Amino acid sequence: MSEANAPNHETAAGSRVVLAEVVSRQLATLLEAGNYDGAKLLLQPVQEVDIAEAIGTLPRTLQALAFRLLPKDEAIEVYEYLDGTVQQSLLDRLRSGEVLELVERMSPDDRVRLFDELPAKVVRRLLAELSPAERRVTAQLLGYEPETAGRLMTTEFIDLKEFHSAAQALELVRRRARDTETVYSLYVTDGSRHLTGILSLRDLVVADPKDRIGDVMTREVVSVSTETDQEEVARAIQRYDFLAVPVVDREERLVGIVTVDDVIDVIEQEATRDLYAAGAVQAGDEDDYFQSNLFTVARRRVVWLAVLVVANGFTSEVIALQGEVLSQVVVLAAFIPLLIGTGGNVGAQSSTVVIRGLSTQRIQSLGPLRTIVREAVAGALLGLLMLVVVVPWAWWRGDGPLVGLSVGISLLAITTLAATAGAALPLLFDRLKLDPALMSAPFITTATDVAGVFIYLTTASWLMARIG
Repeated sequence: MSEANAPNHETAAGSRVVLAEVVSRQLATLLEAGNYDGAKLLLQPVQEVDIAEAIGTLPRTLQALAFRLLPKDEAIEVYEYLDGTVQQSLLDRLRSGEVLELVERMSPDDRVRLFDELPAKVVRRLLAELSPAERRVTAQLLGYEPETAGRLMTTEFIDLKEFHSAAQALELVRRRARDTETVYSLYVTDGSRHLTGILSLRDLVVADPKDRIGDVMTREVVSVSTETDQEEVARAIQRYDFLAVPVVDREERLVGIVTVDDVIDVIEQEATRDLYAAGAVQAGDEDDYFQSNLFTVARRRVVWLAVLVVANGFTSEVIALQGEVLSQVVVLAAFIPLLIGTGGNVGAQSSTVVIRGLSTQRIQSLGPLRTIVREAVAGALLGLLMLVVVVPWAWWRGDGPLVGLSVGISLLAITTLAATAGAALPLLFDRLKLDPALMSAPFITTATDVAGVFIYLTTASWLMARIG
């Protein structure tokens, strides 16, 4: 994105937010006044996503009323844009017949995401009431592991045969377009449903009507398996600039596609999860953190805070054990915050860079060992640069070489150690198949606090014995 275009996008996004807020306020006023015809007219020119946002901000008592005013076809699209908590609230307030029709007409992937958030008892009841075809598709998707391509995909796609002519294929696309997630990517399968090729709608339109699909399609197809992690699916779509990627089973049979709009949701979910982990916050993926009650908020934070408090207890213990050194040269204590703060900041910088590199897979070209060495050298260079300012100040404040040398040596050692730990710990967690984001700023800072205080006071004690 160019800098010239960025403000336009930001303005457009801001305008959409304002539009949803205006629609929500006007809609609430009309509904409370009983002016349902006016509410219908208000919603007619509004996009489905903006209607969903407006309904989501209404009081719960008005949400179902506003939703019932929508035409049936539009209501399905609006429902798929609604937040999960609003979807569940509507299910509770709508009549059973309305609920069944709503769930029946949802796209399979959106229906599965809704079922993932509903109680098991409700899911079993809704599954039993679906038509045989929709029940079979939904049960198939629910059978795949969560956060995989199989769970994320939709089965609504257009598949062609190599013997079809371009004219026959176009006619098939026209007939099935309304019941398909996307028509921009078309897939070619053989008699056993094995994926043999792909072509875009553009290729089909410009082809001679008599051309065989087998002659105009691309046989080198990038696909993912049903077991592929959703982050890998997102990377594939990003890497190849796809609008959709085909999903095949273990026998290489085409079973579904993952579209770019679903991948955007995955990217947002994974980014949110990593950011929460980076802040040492235990957060759920299924709900909005800012809509959770205060007890839930406290419960999610207290676990990691308790771990950090215990870990910081070691810092206090190190200071207590070195109390004799501090009692002889009290000014040493004045530099403890500077040293541990610097170490924590350097470690946090290194861990952030490495975690991001692991997330985008840009770090693979460098390799784990070279990454650690690179960060260690960077930490040492940062320490040397800061020595120029810190050591003269410490020498002056300590009225002699003891404090200046203690701070200088410790600062260099702490920045090097912090950068090394900030790079190594996320890489270690990644190797152990754990979330690297858990080794984030709070944990790196706590670890360097303990090590930094120990290095500083041990160095001061050693120099005191030699300098006197």
